[in-house]
Amino acid sequence: MNYKLLALDMDGTVLNSQKKISPRTKLAIENLLKRGVYVVVSTGRGLVELNDYREDFKAMNYGIVISGGLLYDFFKDAPIKIHAVDEETILKLIDFGLETQAMVHMLSVNQSVAREVDIQNMSAFGMGIYHDMFNKICIRCDDPKKYVREHPGEVVKVNLYHRDKISRDKNFERISKLNLSISYAEAFNLEMSPANITKGSGLIELCDFLKIDIADTVAIGDADNDKEILQTAGLAVAMGNASDEIKKLADFVTLDNDSDGVAAAIEKIF
Repeated sequence: MNYKLLALDMDGTVLNSQKKISPRTKLAIENLLKRGVYVVVSTGRGLVELNDYREDFKAMNYGIVISGGLLYDFFKDAPIKIHAVDEETILKLIDFGLETQAMVHMLSVNQSVAREVDIQNMSAFGMGIYHDMFNKICIRCDDPKKYVREHPGEVVKVNLYHRDKISRDKNFERISKLNLSISYAEAFNLEMSPANITKGSGLIELCDFLKIDIADTVAIGDADNDKEILQTAGLAVAMGNASDEIKKLADFVTLDNDSDGVAAAIEKIF
């Protein structure tokens, strides 16, 4: 099978546990791009959260970003497609988050937004490894509702980072009644995107844009927010560090993210 596109999750997949791309994985991606295969990031991260990896991915043309909420052309530095969450729903999510003492984090096309008090206390939400990045790139807004009202139609995803499973499950029950796509990620995180917007829907939109058959695609991932893209792609690969549920969706399981699992999969498939 001559696959034409490879979609790579970032955290837990192409990035190792130190949030780095290994030399072997970087070389495997570069060689694939030179052969004319599209290699795209498929991530829950926003654009500003990819800044530290732009040099590593400089030959990569497209991205499925913000969990499918944004399709982006890196070469033109311009959006292809944007799916925003409606204002009324965002305000409800903010209320749920503040009520449970969760960290409210919002992603728009060009901004990452959170409260200063939460950024400086990220270890309490099981997100300590991301502190330096958030501290560097986040827009501080102590009144998230004010930000939403001042930036209508711009918020593509809302993350609620909880302190424990009890508060996360409480919010999941309430949020599941809203018209949203919901994914688990990281420790006690809930990711909310517009209804039916996932990495899987982003892959379909990108394939339509590039005139590629979905059967000619490969997706590699490890977490709950990779479920839909693994179910959508022509070939699904789970990382060795993936959850059992994700592994069950895969056509095969590669090595873990600290053992160059992405490079091993590329060498096997392509």
